[in-house]
Amino acid sequence: MEKKTRSPWAWIPTLYLAEGLPYVAVMTISVIMYKRMGISNTDIALYTSWLYLPWVIKPLWSPFIDLLKTKRWWIFVMQLLIGAGMAGIAFTIPMPFFFQATLCFFWLMAFSSATHDIAADGFYMLALNSNDQAKYVGIRSTFYRVSTIMGQGVLIILAGFLEGVTGVEPAKIEIEVSPQYTQSTMMIPNVGDISEQEGEIHFITAAETLKVGTQGLDKDSLKTFLKNVAVLNAENGFIHKEDLEKDTPTGEKKDGWWTANVSKPLGGWIKRNFGEHREVAELDHAGNVIVTAVWLSKKPETGKEMVLNTTMDRGDKSISLIHGDRLAFTEKNWNKPAYMVFQVDPKLTTASTVEYKGLSGNIPFAWSITFFVLAGLFVFFSFYHKVMLPKPDSDKPAAEHVTSKTILKDFVDTFRTFFKKPQIGIAIFFMLTFRFSEAQALKLINPFLLDSRDIGGLGLTTGEVGLVYGTIGIIGLTLGGIIGGYAASRGGLKKWLWPMTMSMLITIATFVYLSFSQTESLILINICIFIEQFGYGFGFTAYMLYLMYFSEGEQKTAHYAICTGFMALGMMIPGMFAGWLQEQLGYNHFFIWVMICCIVPIVAVALLKIDPNYGKAEKDKEKETIEE
Repeated sequence: MEKKTRSPWAWIPTLYLAEGLPYVAVMTISVIMYKRMGISNTDIALYTSWLYLPWVIKPLWSPFIDLLKTKRWWIFVMQLLIGAGMAGIAFTIPMPFFFQATLCFFWLMAFSSATHDIAADGFYMLALNSNDQAKYVGIRSTFYRVSTIMGQGVLIILAGFLEGVTGVEPAKIEIEVSPQYTQSTMMIPNVGDISEQEGEIHFITAAETLKVGTQGLDKDSLKTFLKNVAVLNAENGFIHKEDLEKDTPTGEKKDGWWTANVSKPLGGWIKRNFGEHREVAELDHAGNVIVTAVWLSKKPETGKEMVLNTTMDRGDKSISLIHGDRLAFTEKNWNKPAYMVFQVDPKLTTASTVEYKGLSGNIPFAWSITFFVLAGLFVFFSFYHKVMLPKPDSDKPAAEHVTSKTILKDFVDTFRTFFKKPQIGIAIFFMLTFRFSEAQALKLINPFLLDSRDIGGLGLTTGEVGLVYGTIGIIGLTLGGIIGGYAASRGGLKKWLWPMTMSMLITIATFVYLSFSQTESLILINICIFIEQFGYGFGFTAYMLYLMYFSEGEQKTAHYAICTGFMALGMMIPGMFAGWLQEQLGYNHFFIWVMICCIVPIVAVALLKIDPNYGKAEKDKEKETIEE
């Protein structure tokens, strides 16, 4: 009786928190941790990029989730494995070979998390009827987004707090920006002889408050200046040599065969015939910069490295730290100045302030504790879900007598039955094309908001984009998803398919309006972004529900994983050429093109055949039956 009365609210939020957190840990938190631990940018980019692979290829082993054990069992075990992987990371962070060891555990987490995704999505479809699936699809998406915010926000804050309380007093740097400040700031501050001071060791900055104007700088001169600062820091051992080398100009690159014979000629033809003809005033200036120096008050212990990690504490994101965010001090360079370079967004023209904080705590300890917290959380998730997850009768392994021969047969059968489903060609066409216009627009939204007005953008500052898309946009997206789920549960997928499709597609017209009006009203821009994101969140419900609908059957878990693979492919391919196409068309014509592309998903939706009762509540079905 308990399994039938268990409220979905008791397990859906925690299940999708557990689905999102490992992904954020592998793809985002790992990058920040390795940067804090002193791994070079080259190695971080190379090795962490490969960690995405398990999510790309997860449809290849999704049939085994259907064949072996129950989805409930897979969820419980995978959450324990994820917790074990996080504990392994926590244990190996302090070791000399931490980079290799933690990467191994991140791989374990990645494969466990991808497998958990398959099982969790499959269990969602088994534990809920089609009406409840529609009702709670917005809730599950919302808590997945909450896990992203939690991973990128709360956990990073925890690690930063632990760094702060385990080290010396934080170094604070306040920056004031104003058009009234006109002094030249492209200069390296002159620091005299540095002598050892009495008292506890701490960091000293050349100035606690930096004042910088909003005037622009010559781009070429700034590039040379930044190179000189980087050379000084590298020569004194404050930064990696690789961080210096990556800024070295490599000269003109010769066009490859594809560029010379395809993209350039085709791009030229598109630009001449369909491109936006706009007189562009090339801007030769970049945002103003200011440099500060930092050093230690006394010599550290022999063999001890004190690392200063500096990040924004509060204030305007339009004032960024572009060099010197991680500086390593030892007994050899403690009495030499290390330099940080801060840059003002070239579009910022009003007075503003920001405060940066430099932490130098026990970084391995801070990140070990952070991952121990995550490990404990997943042990809790595992045992919580073992108790709280319902036990639907349909959640059982497909193969009762498993042998190597039956596994191979059933594995092949999973893909065979998927591609023999009714309307398979139309379904795949729909999965690949429903997001055809959105995939292109998504890649260019932030560049459009940031690009200057003379090239067709809105000319917003970095801080303004953070407000527009990072807060208003997320609110609209979340509300749209939740309302879309409840709407679909009231009338079913077929009833809401067209309204949701048009909601998702037509709201892209807000960017056509913004690209032509280039309004300076931040309120109007926020309204447009809210409308577009709400429309997307509301309309995307139909897409997710169709994937569930098409996956119905004995092997729904594996089939749903295959569907999500087509979804990823449908996002990847249009996104690959979107930037190149925008450069040929300009923003005005590019967003018009995106609206024209809406015809493709409309055709795909028109071809679909959907059971009118899918997603409806039982009382609505009974009411329609009585009326008939």
